[in-house]
Amino acid sequence: MRLRAAAIFAALMLVGLATANAGGLEQLKSFHASAKSGKLTFRQVVVGKGQQGARESTGTFAFQRPGKFRWTYARPYEQLIVGDGEKLWVYDRDLNQVIVRKLDLALGSTPAALLAGDSALEQNFDLVDAGKGEGLEYVEAKPKSSDTGFERVRIGFANNVPRTMELKDTFGNVTTLTFGSFERNSAPDAGQFTFVPPEGADVVGDAR
Repeated sequence: MRLRAAAIFAALMLVGLATANAGGLEQLKSFHASAKSGKLTFRQVVVGKGQQGARESTGTFAFQRPGKFRWTYARPYEQLIVGDGEKLWVYDRDLNQVIVRKLDLALGSTPAALLAGDSALEQNFDLVDAGKGEGLEYVEAKPKSSDTGFERVRIGFANNVPRTMELKDTFGNVTTLTFGSFERNSAPDAGQFTFVPPEGADVVGDAR
């Protein structure tokens, strides 16, 4: 799975509406309780450890609790990630490859659980307010499990909406997402949360 695809698990928890003037932690909890569905645009920048330059991509994201989401990378490479409530599908158009996993295993203690999972935030994460800066209220989430693939996620909120997210993975790579337009509790098209592997695609995992 490409690095930009792995970053999706972090990015999934960052969309919602929070309590005005509250700290980052309170806003995250308010979002988890109130945002049942939504859609947004994003810009993602990945800086690899020891690498020069950054990789940028853009796309859209839609979700519906619990466990349904659709994350689409449009540029510079087309990639689609779909959670249908039972399985997680990652489709790389360039490679014509599909990776499929059980959704509960894919979510687990990953940041995606804060958006698409259940309400047990403190069960899987150590969550703390992380101060203020540049007009944002921050919250930091660290996984309690040691096998999640990331060290921490730092989220910045402003005007009741998450604006930025920074993910540091266990390899030292840093992924930063900046969010654009956001529509909370929209009426999503249920069909966008289903996926059928294209004919001839190489499927890795149990698609049954």
